Amino acid sequence: MSLRFHTLPTLPGAVKPGCRVLLCLLVITVMVSPSASGMCPTACICATDIVSCTNKNLSKVPGNLFRLIRRLDLSYNRIGLLDADWIPVSFVKLNTLIIRHNNITSISTGSFSTTPNLKCLDLSSNRLKALKSAVFQELKDLEVLLLYNNHISYVDPAAFGGLSHLQKLYLSGNLLTQFPMDLYVGRFRLADLTFLDVSYNRIPSIPMHHINLVPGKQLRGIYLHGNPFVCDCSLYSLLIFWYRRHFSSVIDFKNDYTCRQWSDSRHSGQLSLLQDSFLNCSESIINSSFHALGFIHEAQVGERLVVHCDSKTGNGNTDFIWVGPDNRLLEPDKDLGNFRVFYNGSLVIESPGFEDAGVYSCIAMNRQRLLNETVDIMINVSNFTINRSHAHEAFNTAFTTLAACVASIVLVLLYLYLTPCPCKCKSKRQKDVLNQSSAHTSILSPGPSGDASAEDRKAGKRVVFLEPLKDTAAGQNGKVKLFPSETVIAEGILKSTRVKSDSDSVNSVFSDTPFVEST
Repeated sequence: MSLRFHTLPTLPGAVKPGCRVLLCLLVITVMVSPSASGMCPTACICATDIVSCTNKNLSKVPGNLFRLIRRLDLSYNRIGLLDADWIPVSFVKLNTLIIRHNNITSISTGSFSTTPNLKCLDLSSNRLKALKSAVFQELKDLEVLLLYNNHISYVDPAAFGGLSHLQKLYLSGNLLTQFPMDLYVGRFRLADLTFLDVSYNRIPSIPMHHINLVPGKQLRGIYLHGNPFVCDCSLYSLLIFWYRRHFSSVIDFKNDYTCRQWSDSRHSGQLSLLQDSFLNCSESIINSSFHALGFIHEAQVGERLVVHCDSKTGNGNTDFIWVGPDNRLLEPDKDLGNFRVFYNGSLVIESPGFEDAGVYSCIAMNRQRLLNETVDIMINVSNFTINRSHAHEAFNTAFTTLAACVASIVLVLLYLYLTPCPCKCKSKRQKDVLNQSSAHTSILSPGPSGDASAEDRKAGKRVVFLEPLKDTAAGQNGKVKLFPSETVIAEGILKSTRVKSDSDSVNSVFSDTPFVEST
């Protein structure tokens, strides 16, 4: 480079010779040294701090770009690999980088070390298949990440580790088969994530036992429509809960929430998840989900209850007001008797009673953005002591009835199979057998023999036996024929038994049983 110096004439008020030299040196410095502002490549369009290099068949970022740019668009090129050298210079003020519609298949660790201050990164419509661990760890200030319309089927739990300020994540139109629960629970959860789009993936179900751990301000930003869900009452109750709370993720895409009734059938019909009387799901299942999600709270009489206002607008600039079932306003720092409201939106009922049951509405008002939200919560109050006593009474009644039935059965069995035979009865039976064996040779005796016992004599009783004679005479007709000498005695016996009925008397006379005659 050749430089010429021309001597300028000295005029009144003109620059002095010493200053003239300094001015020349400044011009030389500007012309020789690389420009701090760089230049605009012929393949790009530049507008102050915005550079667009779209559809220029680029495989990496041009090295002579203006280094203080804030927005760089590299869409519709042939960039295939993001490694540590794909951006040759550092862009410390770059906050928006757009690389959509390229051929990116993988992202290496350290790919964004030269763009540490990015707030928005667009990697949509590429060929990414998996997100490995900590590929975005340098982007501490990233707020929006677009990864939709790729082929992502696996996301490492630590893939988004370090993105503590990430607010919006777009994963729609990929091949995910599981809901990325690690974004909300666990070591790598993102506390500021208020928008997650996982619509139109291949997710068949939602982890209901973990989804209730997600705060309300994050729940309302989850978009699930367009997934091939399997019909389930728990999923239905979750979406109905969101619908009742007017979540835009459900309200705006109501018709896109469908499910198939059989998980193994490819031709099963699609059902709308938000239709009335879906699969005849019972109210108990729906209410149990509402319990898990914080929509219904159970309180016991006299036991302190704390209810949180789970609102998306909850922050330091939010004011909370509760409205009771009787339309009474419950505000912080006011004498509310049995109630107390904290500045974080929590409602405390010190000693709940039956009259405190009902629907409570929490109104959250954000002073900075002029937003407000109303959350309705049902509080049921019951008396555990009464319920417990009723349960004990029912148990005692059932136990008593059961014990009585068992005792009755045992007594019946004892009566049928284990009835004892007294000794007197046994000896009497043996005596009857002996009498029957000698009955054919016995005759009616006039009185007790000499061998009669002293007890019988003392009692003044006589024992007689009547034996029918086997006489085939025609005139007897089968009647008992008595010996002539015994007629009077027999008549006396018959007369003494008139007090009995006729049947009893006949049975007694014509039996082998001994009779006792009173004297």
